[in-house]
Amino acid sequence: MSEEHSELHSSLSEIITGVESNVASTSSSASSSSLNDDITPFPSPVLSATSLAGLSLSSDGELEPEVDDSKIVTEEDKQKALELKAEANKAFGAKDFNKSIDLYTQAIALNPKDSTFWNNRAMSKAKMEEHGAAIADATKAIELNPNYSKAYFRRGQSYLAILRPTDAVPDFKKAISVDPTNKAAREQLQLTVKLIRKIEFEKAISVGETETASSKCLSLISSGACALDVNTAKPDFPLPIIPNDPNGRYKPTEEFVKGMIESFKNGGKVPKRIAWEIILGCRSMIEKESTLVEISIPEGVTCDIIGDTHGQFFDVHNLLSMTTHPSESHYMIFNGDLVDRGSWSVEVALTVFAYKWLYPDYVFINRGNHETNDMNKVYGFEGECKAKLGEMTFKLFADVFTSLPLAVLVSATQSPASPKSEGSQPAILSEGKRRFFVCHGGPPVSKDGVTLDEVRKIDRFGRQPGQEGIMCEMLWTDPQEPNGRGPSKRGVGLGFGPDVTRRWCELNKITAVIRSHEVRADGYAIEHDGLCITVFSCPNYCDSTGNKAAYIRMQSNGSLSYHQFDAVPHPDVKPMAYSSGFNFGGF
Repeated sequence: MSEEHSELHSSLSEIITGVESNVASTSSSASSSSLNDDITPFPSPVLSATSLAGLSLSSDGELEPEVDDSKIVTEEDKQKALELKAEANKAFGAKDFNKSIDLYTQAIALNPKDSTFWNNRAMSKAKMEEHGAAIADATKAIELNPNYSKAYFRRGQSYLAILRPTDAVPDFKKAISVDPTNKAAREQLQLTVKLIRKIEFEKAISVGETETASSKCLSLISSGACALDVNTAKPDFPLPIIPNDPNGRYKPTEEFVKGMIESFKNGGKVPKRIAWEIILGCRSMIEKESTLVEISIPEGVTCDIIGDTHGQFFDVHNLLSMTTHPSESHYMIFNGDLVDRGSWSVEVALTVFAYKWLYPDYVFINRGNHETNDMNKVYGFEGECKAKLGEMTFKLFADVFTSLPLAVLVSATQSPASPKSEGSQPAILSEGKRRFFVCHGGPPVSKDGVTLDEVRKIDRFGRQPGQEGIMCEMLWTDPQEPNGRGPSKRGVGLGFGPDVTRRWCELNKITAVIRSHEVRADGYAIEHDGLCITVFSCPNYCDSTGNKAAYIRMQSNGSLSYHQFDAVPHPDVKPMAYSSGFNFGGF
């Protein structure tokens, strides 16, 4: 690492990780030729990617078979490997990335000396948000062919995707030096340097700031500097009632919230003053809650658990028509990642925040890894919010995101109808009842013995998740098939196996962990013998993966049902439309 790069890396690491520390675009007619183009990978993690130390992970979380670098490659091997590559290219074009990874792996086993196999597999892994594994594969491609411009570009893109821009810069520079015609690398280099300078500048001007964005907005409202501009909204946009008090503050009504949602569906905008009232109103509710919110589901009440929604407002609108709106007989938990990637993140966040303001006892919101400053800078929410409602509104959102709880402990009040769990073993019960730990990434399991009480004691206010520790783990970890703990395919956090999950659930008397954070082809997946359940609520994620979405419904006796849904049409605005030019557009 050069002295210049070392200093830049050190500076930016401090900026990004101090206190806390996508998606590629292809046309619908993608074909095998797509692999000749440089496509930015899925976005995802943040900060300090865990080193894979040369290891590569398969699509099912297993370490891939070791490659024999000294293998004597026959002409027959080469031909068969090329045939597998052609099949893999077709699978990639059909967006079956797991299949393409498996086929490239087979090709590599036959001919580990062909750098294109490694780089193509890196591209497929990036599509699956496995950026750590993609970096490892691109590095291998570079070792085999030090003048492989696209491999440098691919590795740089994955570094950028896990918010390690100072590591991406040398790769983009090398890609350009090897191939001066690589326009994509040149553009990404310029944008990455601009991002680094922006972060440095923002850190510099924030030195000495003590007043939060929430306090500033409250002061502006009190001084009359943020009066309601009714011209911002469409004529039929419903406004909340103004109570007869000296402050002239607003209060939500069911009519207002439902009307706002329908207005959003028809392209309506919310006035900035109303947006501030919604965000501040949500804040006033969540700041009273513990880091671990604890709720019980009374008899006759259902509770829906919603996974990532990522700014896909029109799918959220469809989802709400299926779940029905929150009420005293219907609770809802939104399990993080409301924003980024989708280009209606403002509308999604305001919808969920308005419901929390209106129904604080029936709606619960967990923080996701995208409710963080650094992710919002790259993956679109900051740009979208500033474009629609101004910079101060983004700062207000960012401030309130740090107040969001990290998990909800949902307990049944009725005895289970059956002793069976979602897996093969009897259900783990607490005082004879089922209970579920709902958080975005996964339980805090980098070490054994972490209790719920330790989660409760996390001081979340004003903090970002960081590179390690309980908060980071709850926002970033992923389940893996092998027992034990392992490197994260994402390049951030860690993977935890079935044995780790069972020990944690038994220690804390948890029937199952319900988490989100990862695309699942069916919208949900029951893993770790029923102890780890993933729910993902973005259908056809970023207009590209073709996945179903799902939500989970819990009854008062703790029984779970899984409800799938497909994507609905939306206006012709691509994902990542506000991402400041990064080549992460809706792949």
